[in-house]
Amino acid sequence: MNSHGNLRSFQVPLGIHVLSGLVDRFVSWWIALGKLETVSLGDRLRQIPIDRPVYISGLARSGTTILLELLSRHPDVATHKYRDFPGLFVPTWWNRGQKQGEAEPQERAHGDRLEVTQDSPEAMEESLWMAFFPNAHRTSTSNILDEHTKHESFEQFYRDHIRKLLLVRNRTRYVGKANYHFTRLAYLQKLFPAARFVAVIRHPRNHVASLIKQHRLFCAGETRYPRALAYMQRVGHFEFGLDRRPISVGDGVAEEVIELWQCGEEVRGTARYWASLYGWLSDYLVARERLNKAVMIVRYEDFCAQPQRVADRLLDHCGLEFAAPVQEFTSQIAAPRYYTPEFTSQEEAILVEETESVAQRFGYSNSLEFPP
Repeated sequence: MNSHGNLRSFQVPLGIHVLSGLVDRFVSWWIALGKLETVSLGDRLRQIPIDRPVYISGLARSGTTILLELLSRHPDVATHKYRDFPGLFVPTWWNRGQKQGEAEPQERAHGDRLEVTQDSPEAMEESLWMAFFPNAHRTSTSNILDEHTKHESFEQFYRDHIRKLLLVRNRTRYVGKANYHFTRLAYLQKLFPAARFVAVIRHPRNHVASLIKQHRLFCAGETRYPRALAYMQRVGHFEFGLDRRPISVGDGVAEEVIELWQCGEEVRGTARYWASLYGWLSDYLVARERLNKAVMIVRYEDFCAQPQRVADRLLDHCGLEFAAPVQEFTSQIAAPRYYTPEFTSQEEAILVEETESVAQRFGYSNSLEFPP
């Protein structure tokens, strides 16, 4: 959907709807098929190293997509693409059967100026996690996967999947974006000790406004086009829409947030959610020195104000060499101007009450002062 209210981009083609439904219903069969694909690739796959994978994460609408777009320009980087779904479990076979070719870019359903094609980078690996961790999005339990988590079947499948993606793309470095990796950083570091992480944060006032705006938009789109809801559930995006689910860190706040949303207190509920997750992240990193050193915090406003400087720091953090396509992309970065947050004075006070103490930890002096 674009910013003018066109919901047509929520339409999901019948073929994608049917096939993704089959994948969802018979996921164990697709896992077995993925293992068969691994066997068929033999030594060719085993010889591919997984070198310092990069993970971009943050609460939805924080700016993770634009950072993924940035790093995807690097000639060494492989990412998932829209076209990888629903054949995610067999990426080499699926891509072999895909029709290649340039398509006309279209603004994505979020209505946020980002134009995409089937070859655009996207967060797609959540389907894999849900297949092996069926409770990954249950809000009544903690969604944290840490250094104590162990799942040998998933870990082997996941490593093979990344190798397949590197093979398909003919690249050497994997970059993945997943908002839900926010609570999996320690587990990912356990799997890949040299991994680099990018955690993105956005000023709570504008972040809360964007989350609420997107939720209303996706509710409208999914109501008009029910296949869109099924698509979001199958691809593993529960950030907004008719099946919105907050990430739980096991402190009871997720349940509070759901109750606030159900009572119509969107601003307080979303602000509390923001403060809960970023406050948890701050404490979590302080308690894990090695993980803390591997995580780069990016403030969305800093990236919009000084894209070249932040991009240089990002490349250095990720261990990626200078690349002209990445630098060229920074010239397109600008702060969003397609909408302005409109809160009442009471809502503004709620934002301060719920988020100010956490916002200050990340250098935001006052949660009512939104950088232009």
